[in-house]
This record gives sequence, structure tokens and C-alpha cells, in this order.
Amino acid sequence: MPYFDAASSAPLHPVARQALQASLDEGWADPARLYREGRRAALLLDAAREAAAEAVGCRPDELVFTPSGTNAVHSGMSGALAGRRRVGAHVVVSAVEHSSVLHAAAAHAAATGGAVTEVPVDRYGASAPDAYGRALREDTALACLQSANHEVGTEQPVAAVAEICRSQGVPLLVDAAQSLGWGKVEGAWSLLAASAHKWGGPAGVGLLAVRKGVRFAPQGPADDRESGRMPGFQNIPAVVAAVASLRAVRAEAADEAVRLRALVDRIRARVPELVPDVEVVGDPEHRLPHLVTFSCLYVDGEALLHELDRADFSVSSGSSCTSSTLTPSHVLRAMGVLSEGNVRISLPLGTPEAEVDRFLEVLPGVVSGVRERLGAPASSAAPVSAPAPDPVSADETSGAGESGESGGPGVAGGPEGAGGSAPSLVVDALGRRCPIPVIELAKVFGEVPVGGTVSVLSDDEAARLDIPAWCEMRGQEYVGEQPADHGVAYVVRRVS
Repeated sequence: MPYFDAASSAPLHPVARQALQASLDEGWADPARLYREGRRAALLLDAAREAAAEAVGCRPDELVFTPSGTNAVHSGMSGALAGRRRVGAHVVVSAVEHSSVLHAAAAHAAATGGAVTEVPVDRYGASAPDAYGRALREDTALACLQSANHEVGTEQPVAAVAEICRSQGVPLLVDAAQSLGWGKVEGAWSLLAASAHKWGGPAGVGLLAVRKGVRFAPQGPADDRESGRMPGFQNIPAVVAAVASLRAVRAEAADEAVRLRALVDRIRARVPELVPDVEVVGDPEHRLPHLVTFSCLYVDGEALLHELDRADFSVSSGSSCTSSTLTPSHVLRAMGVLSEGNVRISLPLGTPEAEVDRFLEVLPGVVSGVRERLGAPASSAAPVSAPAPDPVSADETSGAGESGESGGPGVAGGPEGAGGSAPSLVVDALGRRCPIPVIELAKVFGEVPVGGTVSVLSDDEAARLDIPAWCEMRGQEYVGEQPADHGVAYVVRRVS
């Protein structure tokens, strides 16, 4: 069964499995003890730390092992913020950081009253270095920027941002979980966090690097281990396996990056050709070599993932319908791209070309089947022009907004369009979840005269993202939001 979700957790690397089994016999004792078994364990831990530091690009005494990548982020942020509390409590993050960073920043703000500034990203998901420069203030205690995005693969300008932060005396924490297996993070960063299960190591091992000169005050009770930065007895066999796998994937990285990038390029090129109404998101060039994300109009993301799973493909998604919160991924929202029918493919090392070919064979039928079940309109590059309908009076639409026998939302004639030149249709999609509001918009759009508008009433948070994205894909004008008695009215004007 093809597993295409390495960005969530990569399969355990064979070298990690071998190292884990071997170190279980030698690394079980307390490395702080002076007897023979303790010395053996200490030697294993020291060797692992030196190898990890070399892979990260820091000194061994600057690196500690943590119980997870999330713990590394939280510990790094809390320690850096506590160390600089006299400077201030302001934190700068990008809008597309991993939730571990955003949650830690929010918790810090709630506890201290400090402010958090989110630096916006472009449509590819990248932050601009000068935007970070403008966000820094005299009371900025810490800035955070991921090395590459976990959902769309876009690489961030870490080196340039690190230089800006260094010039203003602000430490930069880098979440390198997605990229460390592919190479070192360049630049004068101050702190770095990563997670072993992202590169094929065992889960439950993270690492945190804090470069010399960074003011850092570990939080919580003091402990004698890991330079006082991380309490508790280390899981030495897991640490050894994590570092062994990091060295192994780094040895393969150059060749695998070329091979997987070619496979991803094929997916990026072929999916829009094979499946109508698809938006491939993320930077086409400055990206991780193994990751590609695309969104499909008129598709329920959860249904799409289930159907791909039935076809033996394990993929991920940032669609709202795959989330318990019923809101789109904060990454897709910050980018302003289509969220419905979202699919993230992240290829593990060694993925055969034949598996990608079979995925491209299976995908069109799966998407078509999901769209058909949802009653989606036939896909086309642009809506077909239709004669302008006669104006609809209020009396003729007294039942508008009520669902018909089919259970679909009501469609009514509404007030004049934003320019007052043509009547507006109103689509009542209240209570309907993604992708239904966009499907209902597409169904009636052919009835709208050029210059006329459609107002989609929706209380689905995804509509705020997907309706403007539909307009951009269709070359129509998104007028904006208007208040409504219930939900929000999203107004679209037909321009062609």
C-alpha cells in the first residue's frame, strides 16, 4: 500500500531499526553513573550528540535531546522568552508556522500580556524578510520562522531573516522538523528544533539547539541532565536510532532529492491535466523535494481521502471537512488559496516511480466519483454564457431560502448588484458545509447576466476562503462580504 504522508511521519528507516536493536543491549544504563554499564551508555549518548550536532551545524554542548519535536519547540520558546523577559514580551511568528509554535506564542501572550505579531505570507506561503524587519520592535523578545512549510513544502528565507534579526539583537528560533533530513539550515539562527520521526527515526525523540550567546533560562524545576535544559532520564536507544537514521538519510539526500523532485514535478504537471478545476499550491521552485499539495473544486476532502485510502493510497489534507474544528488549515487560510478537496502528498525515501504512476491513474476517477455524489456541476474552464433571465420579483420568490425536495439550498432573486446595474441572485447555503456553498454558486452562475451578482449566504468558515478562490480560478470578480441576518453574504460579480 503506497504511503504518501512522510511529512506527518516517515517510515522507520532500516538503519534506525538496526541501531535501536543494537543499543537496547548497550544503552539501558544510567549514563551519569561511573560503573561500566553507565560508561557504555554515556559513550553512546555522547557519540549521538556529536553526530547530531554535526548534522545540525552547531557545537555538541549546544544541543540537547527532548521527548519530541513539539517539546523542543515549547522548551526553546519558553527558555528564550524567559531569558529575555527584561527586553519585553513581544513575539514575531509567520502566519504559517506549525501549530506547536502558534500555540506556544498564544500561551505566552495569555500568561504575560505580551503581543504576538503574525507576519503574512504570499500566495506561495513564503514570508518576506523585510516584513519580518518591519514586525520587529524594541520589546521583541523572540522571532520564529520555520525552515520549510509542513503543508505545502515552501522553503522560507531563513538566512535573510536571521541576518535581520541578528542586526536588531533578536534571537530567531527555527522549526526545522520538515527540512533537517534534507540538509543543514543555513544562516545565523539562534535556536533550532526538530523531530526524529519526520526523517525516519523513532517517535518520541526531538532535539533542541541553543547557540552560545543566546540568553536562555530553562523553565520548570532544575535538573542535572542535558545541561539543565531538559529534565529526566534519556531514552538512549531511541536517541541513538534517531541520530543513526539522520546520518543515513543525509547520505541519501542528494540523490533522493533529485529523484523525488522529478516525481513531484510530474504530479504537479499531470494532476491539472488529468483532473479539471485543480489548484496546485506552494512554491513551484523553492520547496522541499518530496512534497506537493493541490486542491480540487467541488470535492469533500474527507470523502476524497477515504476513497484514496480504499484505493490503497495514504495521503493527508488541510481541508476543513477533515478537521474536527470544521475550519480550513491555517496555512491554506493564510495563503488565500482553495481549501476544499485539499490533498497533501509527501513521498518517503525510496518511493517507486510506479506508485506515483498508479496514483495518477487512480486520482481522476476518484475525484470524478466524489463530485458526482455531491451533485457538482460539470467542470469547465469558465462558466458558459447564458441569456439574461427576466427580473425576479419578491412575490415570485416568497419561498426562497427554503430547501427544495432535493435538499439543496434555496435560490432567490435578491437586491440589485453592488453597482446597481443588474439584479442579484441569492443562494442560501446556510447550514451546508464545504464544498456545498461553492457547488451551489457554480450551479446558478450560468443564469447570471454579465455585470450581475450572486450573493452566497453561508455560515461555513471555509466559504470565506473557497469562494474568493473560485472567483480567481474562474476569472470572476469577488466583490466581498456583506452582513446578513445569519452567516455571511459572499458577493460575486460575473465579468465574462
